[in-house]
Amino acid sequence: MSKAMRQMSAKAERAGVARGEAVRAPASDEACGPPREHRGTGSAKTKAGPGGLLEAALTRENLQAAFKRVKANKGAAGVDGLDIEQTARMLQTRWPQICQDLLAGRYRPEPVRRVMIPKPDGSQRELGIPTVLDRLIQQALLQVLQPLIDPTFSDHSHGFRPGRRAHDAVKAARAYVQSGKGVVVDVDLAKFFDRVNHDILIERLKRRIDDAAVLRLIRAYLNAGIMDGGVAIERHQGMPQGGPLSPLLANVLLDDVDKALEVRGYSFARYADDCNVYVGSEKAGERVMAWLGKLYGELRLQINEAKSAVCSAFGRKFLGYALWVANGGEVKSAVAAKALGNFKARIRQLTHRSGGRSMKQVLARLKPYLLGWKAYFGMAQTPKVWRGLDEWLRHRLRAIQLKQWGRPRTIYRELKALGAADNVAKRVAANSRRWWRNSEMLLNTVLTIAHFDRLGLPRLS
Repeated sequence: MSKAMRQMSAKAERAGVARGEAVRAPASDEACGPPREHRGTGSAKTKAGPGGLLEAALTRENLQAAFKRVKANKGAAGVDGLDIEQTARMLQTRWPQICQDLLAGRYRPEPVRRVMIPKPDGSQRELGIPTVLDRLIQQALLQVLQPLIDPTFSDHSHGFRPGRRAHDAVKAARAYVQSGKGVVVDVDLAKFFDRVNHDILIERLKRRIDDAAVLRLIRAYLNAGIMDGGVAIERHQGMPQGGPLSPLLANVLLDDVDKALEVRGYSFARYADDCNVYVGSEKAGERVMAWLGKLYGELRLQINEAKSAVCSAFGRKFLGYALWVANGGEVKSAVAAKALGNFKARIRQLTHRSGGRSMKQVLARLKPYLLGWKAYFGMAQTPKVWRGLDEWLRHRLRAIQLKQWGRPRTIYRELKALGAADNVAKRVAANSRRWWRNSEMLLNTVLTIAHFDRLGLPRLS
């Protein structure tokens, strides 16, 4: 890739020198949950004036930083079938022409590859995977545009922004409820990414950047279409989830609603297309919900009435968290019931007793998921829940271990090797086929908490 960057056209190099090259700054990392979160965008500073943002994005230093970010994200190939290394080799010969096409406005992005991701509730979420080349170009643009656009966003917006994360939104929500605003206007937008109006989005972008070449290229990405089953489908509205530019463009579009809420002095927190407004009464909440419906309607967006509600803040989840009141009236956060259910479902998948894997292999699969889940939900103030999850998980692992040992003779031998008393080893071995019931009581005295600590199992509590 570095060789390809050295072969950039002289025109792009001269533009970079004249207008100031984009400089890489440390990227910010977002928290996701058990569920998988955005890794950060990187950033760049530019002195480019009107008409020079595209040239600044295409400087060698900025492109090298963009390639490192794309490579770190380890994404799949797009419709061209080229992975990251194959794309790097292709660029060694084709980059000068691609660069010229970009600067001349001739470049046409490939359609995104449609991928359906199953959700815990059984539904599916659509992702659009751009080619590695298009992800590189989008990331390079992002590194130039974000430092210019991000400062214009509301302080109440927390999603996919440098130095901000989901925890900030949850903390803000908790503070609003603690102040007495115990009713939430929980707004869920129906198929937000599928309904984005291209004309409205481009008009909002024009307010922030004065570069016809960049706006033309972004519209080309919006119009690139989707490849599904070998058939390219044109797209006249919506934008794919999966491209580096999508989160920034979503924030650009939704910032109008943020600013309107700010003008009226409302307490709210937004993370991407999840927005919660906190008020003092249900009557006030109903007024806000009706008003928000009009605001989103002006953006050609629609509120999902089935999933949106005006209700007690203690009865709703926000970004996987729920709120509760401790003794003394302090509002605290907890893992929402749905997130707990998703956690247990995923653990069951990773620890299926018929998987045919050794305990070492099971723990190798469990560890990254547990560490990621704990990092995201570590703000939950429910120590009893954490301890309960730890006990439940160790129970499952003990049952797996018994099944792996299998025969009573093997169980007896392995337990004795771990230091079990003779009577304990015999009693556990005598019930060798009752894995779940046998994996508590006496077995706890052998496969202890310390035993799993030595195996490297992370604790949640």
